[in-house]
Amino acid sequence: MAKIPGRNPVLEALAGPRRLKEIFLAHNSQGEAVEKIIARAEEQRVKLTRVSESRIAELAGTANPQGVVALGEELKNLHLENVLESALAEFDNPRFLLLDQIQDPYNFGALIRTARAAGFAAVIYPKNRSSQVTPTVVKASAGAVEWIDLCQVTNLNRALSRLKEAGCWIAGADAAAEQLYYQADLTGALGLVIGSEGSGLRRLVRENCDFLVAIPVLEHPGSLNASVAAGIIVFETVRQNEILT
Repeated sequence: MAKIPGRNPVLEALAGPRRLKEIFLAHNSQGEAVEKIIARAEEQRVKLTRVSESRIAELAGTANPQGVVALGEELKNLHLENVLESALAEFDNPRFLLLDQIQDPYNFGALIRTARAAGFAAVIYPKNRSSQVTPTVVKASAGAVEWIDLCQVTNLNRALSRLKEAGCWIAGADAAAEQLYYQADLTGALGLVIGSEGSGLRRLVRENCDFLVAIPVLEHPGSLNASVAAGIIVFETVRQNEILT
């Protein structure tokens, strides 16, 4: 069973499609969010159990679970072809966030949250040398994992090629790029690739991008956190496409 820690992630799971088996609440948990969790759980006939804070911590699998953790179905890892089929059916110009070896679970969760908030169709990430969808990722996403397609692939470069075949341009975020992100044309169907926290995009991934974009920053510290950098470029795609307005 999958662990879903945190108040907002549990609320989103209750509102989403996956089935929950049981919700554990700390004895002293209270507040508006807790009341909503209890009400929705009762409506859906999901078992509620009051336990100690120490038991919540033991069950959660991550820090600061806010006195609540749910057990439910595992999130579905969708095949790339199914993701493409769904995205092309739903969006005129789908956008995809591709992650090249993002290993920090907090960054991974924040990236999923950003992609969902900006209306991206899916988050695509490699099987190896990448964070998986752990309880920490679920909590860091604030429940966004319930509302966006997640696609783990064996080979990210092959995924880039497949997106190109489907009509997407591929943009890579690279600090050494000559073109700044707001100078690039980010309209239309797009795959945006964000590199790892330490080394950025791998060479082959960089070469498989149609173009690269950079964010102007001062020499010190010289770079941005991966999820922050992604957020800047992701919402530039929103601005250019006049989406969500």
